[in-house]
Amino acid sequence: MKIVLLSLICIYVRCFAEEAEVSTKQYVSTDFESKVKENNHFVKFFAPWCGHCKRLEPTWEELSKKYNTDDSEVTIARVDCTTDSSVCSDNEVTGYPTLKFFSKDGGEPVKYKGARDLPSLEKFIKEQLGQESDEDEDEESAEVPEPVKGLTELTGKTFKKATESGSYFVKFYAPWCGHCQKLAPTWEKLAESLADDKSVNIAKIDCTTNRDTCSEYEVKGYPTLLWIQDGKKVAKYQGDRSSDDLKKFIAKMTGAGSEEEPKTEEKETEEKGKAPVVVLTADTFENSISRDYTFIKFYAPWCGHCKRLAPTWDQLAVKMVSNPSIKVAKVDCTENDNRPLCSKEGVSGFPTIFLYHDGDKVTEYEGNRSLDDMANFLKSNMKPAAKDEL
Repeated sequence: MKIVLLSLICIYVRCFAEEAEVSTKQYVSTDFESKVKENNHFVKFFAPWCGHCKRLEPTWEELSKKYNTDDSEVTIARVDCTTDSSVCSDNEVTGYPTLKFFSKDGGEPVKYKGARDLPSLEKFIKEQLGQESDEDEDEESAEVPEPVKGLTELTGKTFKKATESGSYFVKFYAPWCGHCQKLAPTWEKLAESLADDKSVNIAKIDCTTNRDTCSEYEVKGYPTLLWIQDGKKVAKYQGDRSSDDLKKFIAKMTGAGSEEEPKTEEKETEEKGKAPVVVLTADTFENSISRDYTFIKFYAPWCGHCKRLAPTWDQLAVKMVSNPSIKVAKVDCTENDNRPLCSKEGVSGFPTIFLYHDGDKVTEYEGNRSLDDMANFLKSNMKPAAKDEL
């Protein structure tokens, strides 16, 4: 009798589990390709033994119940990679769960990298469908809070609006994190000491309540300290967390170093007059690129890669002297007046090297930074008359 009763209970539990999962469409290797062409699809590639997959399952089912309707623009589905490995292999699944959005119009699927909560997943779906989310509207209308003793506390709704203009030094943290707790008083004192400094804003954001924003900025540990310049991540601070060290970093980023600024190789070479590198500013930029070819290095004096490139850049300028059609130039993106220019030109890291011709950006140089490679790049991207002069 006990065995029969136990069997009935097992059957009931299994049936109940199956019923609870009917909202999510499960595809196999024989029907996956045909199904994803019928509608837009948001697919979870999973393994039954995967702990992260198990934790996501209730949220995924809730998402399925909301979107798997007759008139829905997107279907929520899943593929078991332990039974249909060929589908997962074809879609470059290397970890579980992997979430991808497939458009019914074809094209490459988009991999989801955000937080795995319902609002974040729904926001992603709306973005892929080209729909404006309520959160986007909230972000536009959200008021950025006033700093308290120099420290601005941001949220997911205020982060982009606050950081879209100017310099922000932001602490991404979790309240339970011991290192964050240790840094907190230093961070508060830092903010208070710079409360009247208009060149930088000290801020913080709690990643336990604003996971989507922290994920967007690839925060993987706490605390993470990032320098945000005009809405773009420019640098990650990895030094000691003393007040003096943090202030030195800020001074570098704002160009507010001491009057006796250490000379870089680039500065020393310029002073000796050995390299005719044209120094451009926001005021001279447009006029300089308006005629012929201009090969420009956008840099920051504190950048190690920029320092290593400096001697070669000087040599390139010397090599190009005989060709009047090409100027080798540079822009210091840490200078206050040049920051909007660097942002406008799409500079997101240092050094960034662009080639311009008659006022238009031709291309970005992404090759090796040897003298010969850069000279050959210029020759291959210039018109015949200019090439002959090289």
